[in-house]
Amino acid sequence: MDDQTKLEIEAAAFRRLRQHLMQDRTDVQNIDMMNLAGFCRNCLSRWYQEAANERGIEMTKDEARESYYGMTMAEWKANYQTDASPEKQDAFKTAFAENVGKS
Repeated sequence: MDDQTKLEIEAAAFRRLRQHLMQDRTDVQNIDMMNLAGFCRNCLSRWYQEAANERGIEMTKDEARESYYGMTMAEWKANYQTDASPEKQDAFKTAFAENVGKS
């Protein structure tokens, strides 16, 4: 496989992941993703922002999140986010420190 084809396939897989999380599985909570996998939609949007910034494209955190969520963070929270139990919040603190805090 040549480099351009590989790049296009990787981009297509990323777009499909984004669609899956934005449209197909809005019921999956970010806190659950972070606690189980060590990343969430916010991580993906941050990586997107970082990649843009590395290429000289100015993008704020809010712009990256809106691009990744398909709406503002406030709209996403109002439409899809549920309350997290104290146990999930405690697990999140650990997962965040282990996965995001070390970045």
